[in-house]
Amino acid sequence: MEKNNVPVHVSIIMDGNGRWAQERGLERVRGHVEGVESVRSCTEAAAEAGVKYLSLYAFSEENWSRPQQEVEALMAMMVKAMVQEMDNFMENRIRFVVLGHRSRLGDSLNQAIDEAMAQTADNDGMTLIVFLSYSGKWDILEAAKKFAAAAAASRDPEKFIASMDMDGFGNYLCTAGIPDPDLIIRTSGEQRISNYLLWQAAYTEFVFPETLWPDFRKPQFLAALDTYAKRDRRYGKVK
Repeated sequence: MEKNNVPVHVSIIMDGNGRWAQERGLERVRGHVEGVESVRSCTEAAAEAGVKYLSLYAFSEENWSRPQQEVEALMAMMVKAMVQEMDNFMENRIRFVVLGHRSRLGDSLNQAIDEAMAQTADNDGMTLIVFLSYSGKWDILEAAKKFAAAAAASRDPEKFIASMDMDGFGNYLCTAGIPDPDLIIRTSGEQRISNYLLWQAAYTEFVFPETLWPDFRKPQFLAALDTYAKRDRRYGKVK
């Protein structure tokens, strides 16, 4: 693939862990364990391809309704994965960022996140973003609250509100400073956005491979990039 056809920001909705495990007669958590290998493989492939930002939808606000045992296992797995991957992040100059409603996360996970983000903050390679306890509606609502507070604190609230544009409002989202995704990949064949990056995905290209996430590795990732490279992005305009 030519470098000018490589998306700047690729995001993945990692779907199909539970089905992968159930198809093999295993507990659902085993699918998540295997999915960690897919994260490692796709991160490596993205960095090699020249992707600048790779983001992963790891845990949604809605996922809190899953069985407690599965949620606890997922949280413990995330802490372990962060610790294990730190040497790889530093060696490959990967900056690690976690976004979402972090107040709902446990102390041990938040501590691991803070340490990983601080340690990799100065890395100048690819940025790996993990969305935890995230929802698009939550993100927009929080942005609206921040904007309302800023307007109320301004010298002329009416003028402040009237001057706001879409780019300016985007600075109140949790993704401020991060380019909108050029490509979103949702594995497992499901074709919906599931409350993910609702504002940011306005002109994103989507690819919906049938592969379940634990089987989605470097070849499948590169195939999705090839599909993207063949798209003609018009952003609502006529070319």
